[in-house]
This record gives sequence, structure tokens and C-alpha cells, in this order.
Amino acid sequence: MAADRLSTDVIVVGAGPVGLMLAGELAHGGVGVVLVEKRRAPNNESRASTLHARTMEICEMRGLVPDFGDPPTEPRGHFGGVPLDLTLPSPYPGQWKVQQTKAEAVLEEWALGLGAELKCKHELVAVGEVGDLVEAEAVGSDGVLRLSARYLVACDGEDSTVRRLIGADFPGQDARRELLRADVVGIDVPNRRFERLEHGLAIAARRPDGVTRVMVHEFGSPARPRAGEPEFEEVATVWKRVTGEDISGGTPLWANAFGDASRQLTHYRHGRILFAGDAAHRQMPIGGQALNLGVQDAFNLGWKLALHLRGKAPAELLDSYDTERHAVGRRVLANIRAQAHLLLGSPDVEPLRALLGELIGLPDARAHLAGMISGLDVRYDVGGPAHPLLGARIPDTPLCVGPTERPTTTTKLLRTGGGLLLDLRGPDARLPAVDGWADRVTSMPARPERPEDLEHADRLLMRPDGHIAWAGRGDGEEGLREALERWFGPPR
Repeated sequence: MAADRLSTDVIVVGAGPVGLMLAGELAHGGVGVVLVEKRRAPNNESRASTLHARTMEICEMRGLVPDFGDPPTEPRGHFGGVPLDLTLPSPYPGQWKVQQTKAEAVLEEWALGLGAELKCKHELVAVGEVGDLVEAEAVGSDGVLRLSARYLVACDGEDSTVRRLIGADFPGQDARRELLRADVVGIDVPNRRFERLEHGLAIAARRPDGVTRVMVHEFGSPARPRAGEPEFEEVATVWKRVTGEDISGGTPLWANAFGDASRQLTHYRHGRILFAGDAAHRQMPIGGQALNLGVQDAFNLGWKLALHLRGKAPAELLDSYDTERHAVGRRVLANIRAQAHLLLGSPDVEPLRALLGELIGLPDARAHLAGMISGLDVRYDVGGPAHPLLGARIPDTPLCVGPTERPTTTTKLLRTGGGLLLDLRGPDARLPAVDGWADRVTSMPARPERPEDLEHADRLLMRPDGHIAWAGRGDGEEGLREALERWFGPPR
């Protein structure tokens, strides 16, 4: 077979939502990126259908939200099937019902429009570091594609080929229980929201297009070793045993099974090879957290890798991706394991479910769980003196900026993909000297339209992902230079 050669800055393996978000971020940051995807056509299975508040905020920071159209929003989510109001302060509270196919289409158009290159019908078969490069081979119908890049990022899912090829340590537990799932046309069953019946758990939701998604688990049944996806006949049989309803006459669009396996890479960075999304962590996709966690991985990594590849920051900046996102992933996997027990456990878990229902009625407990699931409570350890805002995301805040006090928001200011240093004391504020970072950080005076929104600081340094890296009072600049060097590299 013929062999083509291609060189780029970054190879991204996998063109699902995580890979596409990362490719777009890298291209937005001015570096070359090639996506390698083994599928021969766009994905037509919307297995994930929920974007949480933090993911919507991230998409708005890149101007992508209007491209989703007008998706339905639902303030109510759940924790282990126990109803939970997810409303928290955000422009996008609750859950947004964006089908995975739509999210991928929007992200793909964005990434390719910025210059990312997509190689479909190519399956990765070899990868390894060679000196200062990563060399990879992918086999397609027209031959072998040989690629070389300065870095490779695996976004190729829970059965990651890259993870297998390099032998990355992936500790955790295999699935013990599973849910069967299918999208079906031509059935008429009641909508069910996490209905625990005598013999099992049943979920059904009919979409406006007439497709009904069913999910079912029979209490006490173990996860089965599977060479492929289950037949719809198996889904229909278990559904009838649990609910008494016959759905065998429906037409399945697809069917699959997913278990409660819980695994996480020991490290997300292996030299010049990094991992994001399900390639880095495997979990039961409860409440849409899996997709959202992966997209947020990509958003954290993208600006750091681009900054390093442009020669602005040392490779050590990439270690912060491993540290920050591994901690977030570990916490999410823990809450998903708890939810899996509440969802799929035998009737013995009912007292625990009843107690959780009482606790969720307490405002602080509800807000704690809602922040965990939505991603709005993520706070990174960014170093520096303690401060109430440090490490947290900047809320979408209306501002008047510059000498003319032009109206805008923090989200719109972050669309450039660079850092942002704001002096919140109005148009006449004395800005700190950041000339050495002017190519990476925009500095400007600003006045919040609602002073209470940012009342804990006079000045803020924001990373490109919207997390606050430094906060100061008055004219004091203690820790500012250190924060600039830590997150944006040395001055020019």
C-alpha cells in the first residue's frame, strides 16, 4: 500500500466532541492540528444528549452557543435518580438538551473553519515518541498515513487505541452492573424518569421526533462480557421482564449496553502523548457527566498546549493539565460510583435514597450537588495568596471597559483565547505594568455594571479558560508577576 506523510504541531486521535473541542482550541490558539478518525461517516448515534451549565459557558466563550439553535432546557436533573434542581447562578442554568450529533456538527464546523484538518477512515495502528516528535501510523482504505507531530492527544474513547499501544496504566474496577439502552421508533410506552419497579430500573423518554429512548436494568443481573453491542431483542426481553410492556415491534435505530466500570489513568500526560475525555477516564455516563467532563478536559488543555507550542510557555505548563483535570476527574468518578449504586442497587438501597431525598431539600446540600454535576464548582489550585475568587471560574459579568466604558461581558472579552487582566476601579484606574506579556494578556480598566458581582477584588487576572489566576486589592501587586509567569510563561 502507498504511504502518505504528514507533519503538524498536534495529532488529535478521535473526532468526537472532545477531540473536536480540542482541535478547535488548538487551531484558535494558532497551531497546526490534524484529527485522525476511524469512522467513515459522521456519527448518527446521539448517545449523549445533555450539555451542562459549565460546558455551555465554555461554548459561549467561543461564540458557539447560537449554532446549537434553540435547544430545550430543563432545570431539573438528578443524583442517582433522586430529583435535583440544577439551577445555579449562570447564564445557562440547568441541563441543555443538545444531541451529540448536533454538538459534533457545530464543533467540527468551528474547528475545520479555523484550519484544523480531519482525516476520516483512518485507524491508528502505531504510535511512539522519537526524539522531539511523536510518530504515528494510521491505516485507511487508500493506504498508510504516516504522521509526525510535536505532541499527540488521545481523545479516542473508553477503549482507547493510544492507551493500549503505549501501555498506559489504567487502574480501577470493571463493570459489575449494566444498563441496556436503545433509541426506538414505533413504540408507545409511558415516559419514565428513573422508575424503580419491583424487578428493575426503567427509563423512557419520547422525543419530539417520535423516537423513544429506553434504558433498563434488571436488579441482580451482572454485566455481561460482550464482543459487540446487544441485539434489540435482548433489550426488549429485559424491558418486558421489568415493566411488563412489549416493545419488540418497534424499530431500533441503535442499541448498546453500558456498565458501571470506573477507571482513571494514573497520569493524563505521558511525555509528548496526552489523554482527554473517556480515553483518560472511564465511567458510567450518568446524567451526561461523561461528555461534559471530557469537553472540559479539552478546554483546559487546549490553551496550554497552544501557548507552549508557540514558544511562549515551557512544557511544564502541561503538567498543570494533568494535575488539575486528574483531580476533577477523580471527584466526578466518585460521585458517579455513588449514583450507580443508588440507581442500580437492589431494593436494599431504598432507605439511602429516601435520606438523600431529604438532604437535597436543604439549600446548601442541593447547591453542593448541583455545582458538582454542572461543573460550576470547579476550583483549581492556582497558587498565590488565599482569596475567595482564586481558582474559580469568572462568572459572566456585564462590564463597561476602556476609557469610553464600552459595554461588554467577561465572556466576550475571553473570546480572543488569551489571558485578561482587569482593573475593576473604572476608566481612570492605574493598570499594572504587564508589557512583557502584552502578546498573551490583554490589560484594560473596567467597571462592573453590578459592583456586587466582583466585590472581593479590585483587579483580576484570568486565564484563557476563564479561571481566576490572581486577585488583588488596591494598587498592590503581590503575586501578580509570579502568576503571569506561572500561567503565561516568561516575559518577552
